[in-house]
Amino acid sequence: MNNSNKKTGVSDILMKLGPLLVLALLFIVFTIALPGKFMRVANLMNILKQTSINCLIAAGMLLALITAGIDLSVGYNSILATCLIGVMMQNGITNPVVLIVCAIALCTFCGFMNGTLYTRLDLPHPYVSTLGMKFVLWGMALLITQSQTIGFNNKGIDPVLWIGKSTIFSFGFPVSFILVIIVYCIFHVFLNHTPLGRQIYCVGGNPEAARMSGIRSKDVLTIVYTISGLMCGIAGVVLAGRLNSANTASAANFDTDAIAACIIGGASFRGGKGTIWGSMIGALLIATIRDGLNLFGAGNDIQYIVIGAVIIIAVTIDVFRGKAEAKARKMAAVEK
Repeated sequence: MNNSNKKTGVSDILMKLGPLLVLALLFIVFTIALPGKFMRVANLMNILKQTSINCLIAAGMLLALITAGIDLSVGYNSILATCLIGVMMQNGITNPVVLIVCAIALCTFCGFMNGTLYTRLDLPHPYVSTLGMKFVLWGMALLITQSQTIGFNNKGIDPVLWIGKSTIFSFGFPVSFILVIIVYCIFHVFLNHTPLGRQIYCVGGNPEAARMSGIRSKDVLTIVYTISGLMCGIAGVVLAGRLNSANTASAANFDTDAIAACIIGGASFRGGKGTIWGSMIGALLIATIRDGLNLFGAGNDIQYIVIGAVIIIAVTIDVFRGKAEAKARKMAAVEK
């Protein structure tokens, strides 16, 4: 029994540290293969800048995955925020507080609608409501921009763009990643040290126990998707600064990248699992792979193949992990 517990403990530690070890290995490989290119400070800061938006969206996606759900609307929800900023700017509204609040409020409301449709219509899975919302938001973004790219250069909204494009310190540390660190610290406290955070894990890990405990699962799920919308709004504001424009074509991979970051970081499609710091490592791992492949001169086709393979491997590991845990529970029950 003690040996079994020790094996389980070692396995758990390896599973938790696995993504971090892979990230460290990638850094070693790219440093050796790309001398003088990969480990430059400017390149490392670029990785952090590229990771910021995925990290912000993945924070909301993590909550959905913990509840055994998913949010497929995150990409175009974020883009809608950027497009709203652009359209308001075109109509003479340049107050940064108004622009940021309106963009985040709209995305939060869209997230609330996702949760409401899922829970109040008793849909079998949030895939249905969030997929439908994805196309609604895509259409809205195209409609309000008239399918045109809106540039932000010299338009008097620099305070709005500051978070997404500014850096601090002499080596150019991105402000957007400082925002990510602050948000992730808040999420860590929220998920691990608040009653609602524990309820989110319970709803995803054991719905029947949640019901027996008196947890109002529908309300918890609505809050989860509302928070996901909130994070899309924040990501959209950062995206405006990063792109310096509003472009409906820039959301292509946001949803899959966020899902991949969470799954690579230890979350599970079965729910009840995942940590906010694991999602950050997953996002950094994806950004590092893309950056390394770019430095090698690989095109988008190769990058998609590699990222797709990484996602498949992460999901496969999740499946085997689930089977191993189920086997361990059976053995524990027999021993009792």
